[in-house]
Amino acid sequence: MTDFETLRARMVERQLRRRGIADQRVLEAMGEVPREKFVPERFRGRAYADSALPIGEGQTISQPWIVAAICEALRLGGGERVLEVGSGSGYSTAVLARLAAAVIGIERHESLAAEARATLDAIGVENVELLVGDGSRGVPERAPFEAIAIHATAPAPPRTLLGQLADGGRLVVPIAAEGADLLTVFERHGTELRREEIGPCRFVPLIGEEGFGPT
Repeated sequence: MTDFETLRARMVERQLRRRGIADQRVLEAMGEVPREKFVPERFRGRAYADSALPIGEGQTISQPWIVAAICEALRLGGGERVLEVGSGSGYSTAVLARLAAAVIGIERHESLAAEARATLDAIGVENVELLVGDGSRGVPERAPFEAIAIHATAPAPPRTLLGQLADGGRLVVPIAAEGADLLTVFERHGTELRREEIGPCRFVPLIGEEGFGPT
């Protein structure tokens, strides 16, 4: 029988801590969430591999380091309300739920959202609300959000989502660039948006009104 707890601890040490993830809360959350529960059964033996894995509907569960890098870049203290675009399997949602007060996730595929809800319920995650729809539109009636995580590549900085970011809040998004996507952080200070690039990455495209075509 696979010892997932040992694999999870090894993942945290080798893939995250040794590669620069320093936020202790993020490391602890990644060490607590059972990633194997969020991947199809045929891939569970590879749940802690240093790679993305398919989850159906042409989507993937991101490489562990990418999930940790996004969470670290959000600089969550525990009291925030987070908007997550592209919840997929619900794995990153579960990690964010351990780092913030509440998470509102949007997933455009009903089948993935249903599976994610079931898995989150099964492992006892209660501070998450999952919606089905166009994530590029966000949830304007619930804005502003102290943090926004986007798990799909946008063609440009997403204006609507940036508009739903609270003052002092941070938004992390991969932005399409030549050769590779660039994981990018935006931080709002009044009307000013400060921008910082984390590094190259690879994501599925953001589909929606402000993404790569309609849903």
